[in-house]
Amino acid sequence: MSSGFVTTQDGTQIFYKDWGPRDAQPIVFHHGWPLSSDDWDAQMLFFLANGYRVVAHDRRGHGRSSQVGTGNDMDHYAADASAVAEHLDLRNAVHIGHSTGGGEVARYVARHGQPQGRVAKAVLVSAVPPLMLKTAANPDGLPMEVFDGIRAGLAANRAQLFVDFPTGPFYGFNRPGATVYQGVIDNWWRQGMMGGALAQYEGIKAFSETDQTEDLKAITVPTLAMQGDDDQVVPFKNAVVRQGELLRNGETKIYPGFPHGMLTTHADVINPDLLAFVRK
Repeated sequence: MSSGFVTTQDGTQIFYKDWGPRDAQPIVFHHGWPLSSDDWDAQMLFFLANGYRVVAHDRRGHGRSSQVGTGNDMDHYAADASAVAEHLDLRNAVHIGHSTGGGEVARYVARHGQPQGRVAKAVLVSAVPPLMLKTAANPDGLPMEVFDGIRAGLAANRAQLFVDFPTGPFYGFNRPGATVYQGVIDNWWRQGMMGGALAQYEGIKAFSETDQTEDLKAITVPTLAMQGDDDQVVPFKNAVVRQGELLRNGETKIYPGFPHGMLTTHADVINPDLLAFVRK
C-alpha cells in the first residue's frame, strides 16, 4: 500500500492513494466538492477486501493537493486525473465519480481514458452532468441564484457553510426521522476545511456551468449512472435520467428516498451494486 504525489504539466502536486495488489484490476475513485479522497473510505476498503487495486486522488486545491490559484475547471480536473492514471500506468480501470467527481470522470473518460485505452467501465454516482445550471437549452436546471448563494456563503463564512451543508441537504439529515451521524458531519467539515477556499469557490462554477452533454455522448465503455430520488443537491431528473438518455452504453439505477451522499449513508446497499457492475 502506498500514497504519493504526481506533478502535473503546470506544476501542480496531486496527492493520491494506491492500495492493493498491483496486478489486480484498478478501481479509481473521484470525489465530490469540496471534499477529498477520504470521502471514499467505505468504498476503498470494500473493494480492497474483494481483491481489487484501489486508487483515489485529491482534486487540485482540495485535500492534500496543491492549493493552486489556477486551473480550477473541469478540463484541468480531467487532465489531473489522467496524470495520476499515467503515472501509475493504470489499465483496464473502472472509474467511479461522485457528484463533481462524476463530471470529472465523464470528461476524463471521453478525452483521456478512452483514447489512451485505459478504461474498462465508468460509474457516475449522484453526478452533475450533463449540466446543473438552468439555461434556455436546459430549462429544468437550477437557477444561478442557487450557486451564487453557495458562493456567498463560502466567501462569508466557509467554516459555517461546511457545517450547514452536511447537516442539511447533503446526507438528507434534514428529513423527518433521519438518523443523524455527527461523525459524518464532522468528517465532511474536516475534509472541506483541508482544501483551499479559492479552489472551492471557483469549483462552484466548474460543477454548475460546465455543459458535459458531448462528454456523455462520447463515452462508449459500459457506464452505470446511479442516484437517489431524494437528492437535494443535484436534482435526479436533470442528472441520472438525462445521463441515461445520453450515454450510448449506459444503464441507470434510481434509489427511492436516497440522498446525495448515499455512498456514505447507504454504503451497505451501494457497495454491492457497484461490485456487481464491476464484475459484469
